[in-house]
Formats: sequence, C-alpha cells, structure tokens
Amino acid sequence: MRRRTMLKGLVSTAGFVAAGFRLPLAQAVDYRGKLFVFVQADGGWDPTSFCDPKTNTPGEPVINHWAERNEIEEAGNILYAQFANNAAFFEKYHDRMLVINGVDAQTNSHTVGVVHNWSGRNSEGYPAMTALLAARFGSDMPVAYLSFGGYSDTGGVARYTRLNNASLLRNIARPTVSEYDAERRHMDDADWTAVRRRLALDAERRTVEPNVLPGDAFNRRLYQTAFASTEGLTAYADAIPPEDELEQWIEHETPRGNMFWSDLRRQAQLTMLAFKTGVAVSADLFLGGFDTHATHDPDHEWLLSNLTDGVDYLWDYAEQHGVADRMVVVIGSDFGRTNFYNSQDGKDHWPIGSYVIMEKNQPWTNRVVGETDGLHFAQRINPRTLKRDDTNGTIIYPKHVHKALRRYLGNNSSGARRFPFNNTEDFAFFG
Repeated sequence: MRRRTMLKGLVSTAGFVAAGFRLPLAQAVDYRGKLFVFVQADGGWDPTSFCDPKTNTPGEPVINHWAERNEIEEAGNILYAQFANNAAFFEKYHDRMLVINGVDAQTNSHTVGVVHNWSGRNSEGYPAMTALLAARFGSDMPVAYLSFGGYSDTGGVARYTRLNNASLLRNIARPTVSEYDAERRHMDDADWTAVRRRLALDAERRTVEPNVLPGDAFNRRLYQTAFASTEGLTAYADAIPPEDELEQWIEHETPRGNMFWSDLRRQAQLTMLAFKTGVAVSADLFLGGFDTHATHDPDHEWLLSNLTDGVDYLWDYAEQHGVADRMVVVIGSDFGRTNFYNSQDGKDHWPIGSYVIMEKNQPWTNRVVGETDGLHFAQRINPRTLKRDDTNGTIIYPKHVHKALRRYLGNNSSGARRFPFNNTEDFAFFG
C-alpha cells in the first residue's frame, strides 16, 4: 500500500508539486554556471567567538571567557577568535572569504531574524535568495533548489525539494523497481513507457487549453515539464552511495549533558552530488542548536566546530567532484548573542550578526567589511568606501547584503524584480 500510494502521488499534479520534484529538460545537465550553498546556523550564533572576535573591556561585564586566556588571532586579513576549531578553518580558507560584520537584524525574535537574514526583509513575503537563484539559473532542473531545513520560502518563483531520505529519492527516480528488492519489478519497461506517454499527452492537452489564467498556465507548464526526461534524476539517484557509505549523523553530549545532532556532512554530500549530476543549482544547509541561553561556551564550541567541519567537508567534497571552482557559499544566522553572560553562563539574543561569503579565486576575498565596537555595537559604514563613516554612513542591514549579492550573482530575473529593495543603499562589497 505504501508503494502504491507513492506512485499515485507521482501521477497526481498536486502530489508531484508537494514533493518538490520536477524532472529535467534535456539542456539542464549542460549548465556550467555558478552553484550556490547557503549554510543556516540556526538559533543565533555568536560572531564574537567566531569572525568578529571581542576581548573583554575593563569595567564592563565579561563578553567572552575564551578572551580571559587567549588573544585575537589573524589569518591573512581576517581576525578570528581563538575558540572552537576556528584556527584551522580561517587559516585554510581566509583567501576565499569575505566577512561582513555589524549586520543589524533589527530584532531579537528568532522568527523575524531568520526571515530577515535569509530573505533580506524583516517581514514575511520575500523568498529566500536560494529560491531566486534556483529560478534564475535552474528553472529546468528536477530538484533545482534543495532544502535541508530552515528558511525556504519561495515566493512562488521556484519550488524546493526537502531531501531528508536518499532512499525515497531512488524510489522516485526508479518507480518500476521495488524499494526493498532491486530485482523485483512493479511493471516492465513497456508498461512504464506507456504510462509516461499518456502523462505527457495529458500534460500537453492541459497546456493548450484556451482562456487559462496566468497562474494556472504556469502550473500546467510545470506539470508538462515534469515528464520531459527522467535521465537527470536517475543519474542523481545512481550517484548517491548506499546508506552505509553516506556520511552518518553525528551525536554529541556536552559535559553539561546537553545533546546535539548533526548531519551537516551528509547534507553537503547530497548537495555536491546533485550539483555534479546537473539536477540542482542551489541548496540550503542547516545546523540548529545555536540558541545557547545556558552553558554557552561548551555548547557553542561544539556547534561552531561542527559548522566549520561541515563547511570544510563541503569544499573538499566539491573539489573531489570538480565543482569547487563554480561554488559560492554564504554562512549566516538569525542574529548574534549578547555581549555578556547571563546567570546560567549562557548568552541571550542580540540583533547584531555577521555573514561569511566564500568563493575561490576572487579579488574581493581575504577581507573584512563592517565594524562593531568593543561591546559589539554596529557602526555606520560608507557604502562606497566601505569604511566607518559616522556622518555619511549607514548601519548594514541584511537587505544591503542581499541587494549586493543579487547584483554580483547576476540575479536580475523577473522573479527577483518582483521583490525589489527600493531606497536601499548599494554597498560595494564585491567591488
């Protein structure tokens, strides 16, 4: 019954759209442009223990315990905190890294912070940058936008695929084969070919019907292209290793007894294989747990180490599969954490955060833009000079980062123009 239900969903327009899958047109695999990964450190990370390091100020509450025994370090032109596994990460990647500090999320609310940092707008309605990039560069790919969690609003410009179970993807790519026994066939090739032919004819009939509203016409086009080709999705399914060869979940218990889980490496692995086989162009990777209201240091130490380990694995796996030179990686969070510890040795919500943007062989890397003072208050920055300017500068907001990224990445599609950043300064983050 489970198998029959899944097949029924595949031949239903509503079921297909809900699953987030659309089979590719022939030219999708030929895409050779940039590939995009957004890594969401969910819960509100602490930039003062990462890429905007702060030591303790005499007469003020302690901002960081690590600063009681260590100094701020520098890799290339980028300062970092001597905490967690930061040293290895920044020493290895500073030359492909732009750090944007002092970004004001204008909120202490997780909901607003997530929406603001990943859409550029502090209220609902704007899509994630990942969705806009998928619509611009991967509209004919079967799973153009992969989401492993976090903010994934599409604004109607694209569809995302929530990929948490590789075996189910294999079933969708090969619906004639048993989920549990590869030697068992549900139908022979001739029958499956007949089913697909009938679906394609039905899709064609629907798209040429007169007097169809634009929204319905768009959805019917998606239905039609869903059955254009199965080769791309099958190639992706074939590229995914068996379960015992996939990167496994990591479980960690801190000295205080807090439990954390992460499959960030597996997310990176599945994303790179999707990029390699030409079925996706963008992905949201997700690591939760950063809301460290108690026992901040031991929890954040493991979380930041796992985050940098996952991003390191992402780059190494991308090199292994020949896509690293095309990849853009953006790392961020809801907001930051307070510039003092609470009574439980934790840190609460603080609106000032950071982004880290990574790409190989670019003139704008090995740089830090934006500034905060010793207590992690954001300072005004001149959009043209990128220097502190208390008179003519402005606080950096997520909209400034999103607008600059859109321009740099060539995301000027009709979908992006539906969600403009009007009356927003143009920051020259990328030159």
